[in-house]
Amino acid sequence: MKRTVLTLIVLLSASLAFAQKVYRGNSVYSSDIVCHIDQGKIYRGQEPYASSVMARFDGTHLYQGNSSYSSDILLTYRGVKIYNGRSTYDSDVVATWRDGKMYRGRSVYQSDVLFTYKDNKVYRRNEPYQSSILLRTSANVHPIILFMLLANEL
Repeated sequence: MKRTVLTLIVLLSASLAFAQKVYRGNSVYSSDIVCHIDQGKIYRGQEPYASSVMARFDGTHLYQGNSSYSSDILLTYRGVKIYNGRSTYDSDVVATWRDGKMYRGRSVYQSDVLFTYKDNKVYRRNEPYQSSILLRTSANVHPIILFMLLANEL
């Protein structure tokens, strides 16, 4: 029994070590982990439990929670565009991803930059300054996940 519990703890620790982590600001402290991403699931904080799944990303669609139902699609990623829900209509574009920058809607104007993602750091708008770092990642994170995390702040 003890061996089984120890094996589970080691496996869990190993999977968290390989998971992509997103930190608040420029921090790398475990207390500042906003979420971690493992096998397409975005977990709140460091909790690896099914109940802490915020969203699931399959490469094209971002689903609410741990769902895989088309009715639970929050965002769709096609090409360089992020669409609301499961739509791919031009009128439903909420953001455009180009050259490490997320733009508002279909725009690619500098004045419409929502955030910049460079060297595993997410900067406010087009401001590559230490004081403008919103999030820091342990590895490359898909822009739709960053958009989801920052949607309320943009």
